[in-house]
Amino acid sequence: MKVLVVGGGGREHALTWKIAQSPLVTKLYCAPGNPGTAALAENLPIAVDQLDKLLAFAFENRIDLTVVGPEQPLSLGIVDLFESHGLKVFGPSQKAAFIEGSKAFSKDLMQKYGVPTAAYGVFTDQAEAEAFIKRTGAPIVVKADGLAAGKGVIIARTCEEAVDAVREMLSGNAFGSAGSRVVIEEFLTGEEASFLVITDGTKIVPLASAQDHKAIFDGDQGPNTGGMGAYSPAPVVTRDIHEKAMQQVILPTVKGMAAEGRPYRGVLYAGLMVKDGQVKTLEFNARFGDPECQPLLMRMKSDIVPVLMAVAEGDLGSHSIEWHDKAAVCVVMAAEGYPGDYRRADVINGLAEAARIDDVYVFHAGTAVKEGRCVTNGGRVLGVTALGDSVQQAISTAYGAVDCISWNGVQFRSDIGRKALGRT
Repeated sequence: MKVLVVGGGGREHALTWKIAQSPLVTKLYCAPGNPGTAALAENLPIAVDQLDKLLAFAFENRIDLTVVGPEQPLSLGIVDLFESHGLKVFGPSQKAAFIEGSKAFSKDLMQKYGVPTAAYGVFTDQAEAEAFIKRTGAPIVVKADGLAAGKGVIIARTCEEAVDAVREMLSGNAFGSAGSRVVIEEFLTGEEASFLVITDGTKIVPLASAQDHKAIFDGDQGPNTGGMGAYSPAPVVTRDIHEKAMQQVILPTVKGMAAEGRPYRGVLYAGLMVKDGQVKTLEFNARFGDPECQPLLMRMKSDIVPVLMAVAEGDLGSHSIEWHDKAAVCVVMAAEGYPGDYRRADVINGLAEAARIDDVYVFHAGTAVKEGRCVTNGGRVLGVTALGDSVQQAISTAYGAVDCISWNGVQFRSDIGRKALGRT
């Protein structure tokens, strides 16, 4: 079968890497892809928001399955468009992807269907938002309602900082139209976990547990990013927490989306806060997390293609997923200046050396080829991912590979996975 992966980041490189291993796949394309996917698939010069061009290619080349990686084309309705032309596509519809496209919708859904989450308010008026902030106090969380590439969340340590964040968002200076409405939430404490499932709208297959590291600096300091690293499994997700996540978060959400006329098919990602044996939901994403996708797919023993196709056809049936016992750790190497304005076109050294290390795979996220050399071309540049018999071993192997790679101004966290060590 012929498969098209839509996207060009680290998540899509990981999906391409995993799909390429399937004996069912005879031809693999990636649009637009990156230098990493080019070694596994045929890259296409089509951007993720060029839906008509993607449709034309898939239709003319008789693509059997399209797998959509990023949130933008999902929110633009790529699944609806492809399905209206009889094409099979993995991902939620435009109405279902709204669970990520609008944080206000997501919070209202959680409240309506009894999903545990933080107290919140939704605002378009600066004065009303300020009054809510003063009533609630700090620390407090300010979120842009719309899509902001994983960076539309400000954890304000003071009320003044929160007021400034609201002003920046509502004025359009911070996140454009994504911030024309803001969600303000109470600040939750505890330990975060990423809980992902694959669902056909009725049946649900949970993925292995994972934990993301959002902040740019060690110790979860500094501004939030799209993710600076991840590991799997996450010991904070015990059997009890797993059961609570399924029963209190995932099941009522999937049922609620169906009841709202937005049946959900694809990957549903719940960002959880775990404290004192209880879970609360921070957010939902309508796709694989990035960088959680990288360690999860490294650990996935099963062929992913039959599961993706079953969801695209609307029935998971008896499909399940097997996992390797090993742990996996992904360390994101980012460009100087990220998550703000960052450098580009710096030559990346050491990729071949890192690739020779056993149980390591380097996923490309923001790279390009210039004059025959691999160069930086994004904020998050690489996701160096390693397997190990334990989280500790996976951490050591991943950072051994990170030490092989360099470019001017490279930055990365040195503590990815460390939270797991006190629990194992």
